[in-house]
Amino acid sequence: MKRNAKRITGAVLVLAIALALVLSGCGGSSSKGVTIAIPNDTTNEARALLLLEKLGYIKLKDGAGITATPLDVASNPKNITFNEVEAAQLPNVLKDVDYAVINSNYALDGGLNPTKDALGIEGAGSYYANILAVKEGRENEPVIRALVAALESQQVKDFIAERYDGAVVSTVDDPTDGYDASVDYAALAGQSVSVAASPTPHAEILAVVKDILAAKDITVEILEFTDYVQPNNVVDSGEVDANYFQHVPYLDDFNAENGTHVVSVAAIHVEPMGFYGGKQANLDALK
Repeated sequence: MKRNAKRITGAVLVLAIALALVLSGCGGSSSKGVTIAIPNDTTNEARALLLLEKLGYIKLKDGAGITATPLDVASNPKNITFNEVEAAQLPNVLKDVDYAVINSNYALDGGLNPTKDALGIEGAGSYYANILAVKEGRENEPVIRALVAALESQQVKDFIAERYDGAVVSTVDDPTDGYDASVDYAALAGQSVSVAASPTPHAEILAVVKDILAAKDITVEILEFTDYVQPNNVVDSGEVDANYFQHVPYLDDFNAENGTHVVSVAAIHVEPMGFYGGKQANLDALK
């Protein structure tokens, strides 16, 4: 009886080892799965998932679109685990994950060059163009129109092209000379206008605007923020005149969730979202 038990135990052990060997040989390098960090805010999370779908790594449910979340992933052949992270922190966690999908402004802040370091990049369509936004009802104020004209100038368009080399792309098709002919700049002399902005590239672009309007004795006060919440709150409350950091899908979602009344007055540039390697230096783990 004991001898039979030993034989059975041995047979089970052999079968277990064989099964383990078979399983370890299935699926190649992606069988263990990879971890990809993505933004945790609604619109940028969906945008990241759409990029991963475009790159061929996942398939989303029909109709998921710009509100997609990891729950909308219909096919995940690479066994990807998604880490949802606050957008500004993605460059900081890159070393701890296999890959990350990062907005270009935060990639630049983190020392990444989207045109050189990204393993995959979003197209430069204008749907996610970054905008100048103000509190609803202030769209046609002279100082706001002056701010828009300066942002839509040839000087700004040239600065974006030269400074960012494709990592940031102007969406202004008909640039101005920096000024709006319908604005009485003499009446605005001595006034100031405040703009909440993320450091890169928005605050850097606004520095060009500041010089343009300084020639008309209008002061541009640039207030830097590193989050996606306060810039809209301070504009809605009236503490700050305008903000420049977001795209329309994000703004629409923010207004719906927070009851704020902030509106777009101009689309200035787009920052193609990029797919970056962390623990993985190349795309081999996804083959």
